Amino acid sequence: MISMADDEREVIVVGGGHAGIEASLAAARMGCSVVLLTMDSRAIGRMSCNPAIGGTAKGHLVREIDALGGEMGKIADATGIHFRVLNKSKGPAVWSPRSQNDREWYSKEARRRILGQNNLRVLEGSLQDILIEGNTVRGGIFSDGSVIRCSSLILCSGTFLNAVMHTGTVSAEGGRFGEPSSTGVSERLVESGFKTGRLKTGTPPRLSRKTIDFGMTEEQAGDADPVPFSFQNERIENVQIPMYITHTNEETHEILRGGFDRSPMFTGRIKGVGPRYCPSIEDKINRFAERDRHQIFLEREGYDTDVVYMNGFSTSLPKDVQERALRTIPGLQDCAMIRPGYAVEYDFFPPHQVEHTLETKLVRGLYFAGQINGTSGYEEAAAQGLIAGINAASRTLGKPPFVLKRNEAYIGVMIDDLINKGTDEPYRIFTSRAEYRLLLRQDNADTRLMRKGHLLGLIGHEEIRRLQEKEDRIERGKRSLISTRVSPGEVNDYLHACGSEPITESETLAQLLKRTEVEIQPLLRLAGISSAPGLAALATDSRARERVQIETKYEGYLKRQQEQVRQFEQSESMEIPVGFEFHKLKSLSNEGKEKLQRVKPRSIGQAARISGVTPADVSVLMISLLR
Repeated sequence: MISMADDEREVIVVGGGHAGIEASLAAARMGCSVVLLTMDSRAIGRMSCNPAIGGTAKGHLVREIDALGGEMGKIADATGIHFRVLNKSKGPAVWSPRSQNDREWYSKEARRRILGQNNLRVLEGSLQDILIEGNTVRGGIFSDGSVIRCSSLILCSGTFLNAVMHTGTVSAEGGRFGEPSSTGVSERLVESGFKTGRLKTGTPPRLSRKTIDFGMTEEQAGDADPVPFSFQNERIENVQIPMYITHTNEETHEILRGGFDRSPMFTGRIKGVGPRYCPSIEDKINRFAERDRHQIFLEREGYDTDVVYMNGFSTSLPKDVQERALRTIPGLQDCAMIRPGYAVEYDFFPPHQVEHTLETKLVRGLYFAGQINGTSGYEEAAAQGLIAGINAASRTLGKPPFVLKRNEAYIGVMIDDLINKGTDEPYRIFTSRAEYRLLLRQDNADTRLMRKGHLLGLIGHEEIRRLQEKEDRIERGKRSLISTRVSPGEVNDYLHACGSEPITESETLAQLLKRTEVEIQPLLRLAGISSAPGLAALATDSRARERVQIETKYEGYLKRQQEQVRQFEQSESMEIPVGFEFHKLKSLSNEGKEKLQRVKPRSIGQAARISGVTPADVSVLMISLLR
């Protein structure tokens, strides 16, 4: 560890969480000299809440981060203890990989990769002030009074800005258990004209594994053949361990309600809004009073730890209430609570104040990434960190900005949502937020994004060579499915067995595969794969085989979405000049003027996606631009 001193660096990254990891690695790998500032180097990559990566839509983000050359998927693969692909009973657009990870191992692995990166230097301390000259960032002043000048500064402050932790009637400054909050930065930004707000997040109790009766719970095993996050990993070698499911009941709820008069949520001590889609247990039983039970996941935090994470029981109720309620849940009658749950309230900056590059609109060279933009979740933070790091480096190196559009990636959907729609509660990515989600599947993130990562210098030549070989196998496989025919005698027994109508004359494998109940692997066996080299290649490449099956079955839907993308790109190509004065257009609605002037969209397409801007407003804007 290097002590702080007056210095000059091209990029400063503030915060060693998931956003800071991706931002600092990307900028350093693109050739910039980078300082990563963290209050405690041992906390780099620390998983503040659930030690899990991925999940619905979040898994898509991790795959995209990996395809662009980021690190989260590789760390998750290296340290995972339980892997599952979620939503497999539904369509492939919503299949999402998820891993449970060894908490300490994940942090150590992240730290190892950071400390081993060329061009990247880690400093311990906190940011006290930002040097701003005119409207451009020039450096940072740190807690010991030292100064480092820079061309770009990325704030990845997580939940630490003016943070307060709450458990019942007890409050204390801090952004995470045992770690202090960061003060002074919010005030400096407000002085510079930024708007700020307050949000809340929470975490559940941690329990001692030795005191849980798992015989009274439902065991949940990982996938038999776990799928890696990283396209650069062929398989997962780690031993998987099971997780467990239990439920609350009416007695649990009654005890929890008895603590509402001491709840910081209900007594008004917490002002910030919490995450709608990951509510606290008290919020659940208050909002869904008709429900007599709620599902709880008991998730081990690692191979060699006694700690169990109680997923689904986030709370800020008093410690004594938490303990009494826990012991009414099956399997937890004699449980010992290692640490109670608590809530964290912190500053964020409404994200209409950043560009799609995540550079702030008020201060050039200043970037926001992660929970400072109002998001929740490790994956959302990491994706923003990667984009901010790429753009900070691009700005420093004189390269063009890097922006992902809604039709290119979930990362593009998330950033576009944040800027155009804003958020007054912690934003979480969902597959339902992506209008082109069948095109933006997790399985094809490499095809969508890996060449972009290569152009940035974050993906190597060998990875691109392997991608090209895989895509060649996919195309040969599709052609072979179209050209290979099977007779009724060859295939009808299989069709009958899977509940599909028999055929009366020969059909191509592609025609048969379009049937919902028909799977590609049995067809390959029936067809005699040696007769078609393209089919033989699919038999040995599970990832290419899955892509061929999806893209054959959903060919019509994919073509329809591709046409919608063409229409989207037309509206995106109608640019709005920088500095356009929306408030001078008299025919705009008052709300339209206010929202357009606040967000300052760069295209007609973006203007149309701003919450509060009507189709009539868009028409007025288009006519004005055409004139």
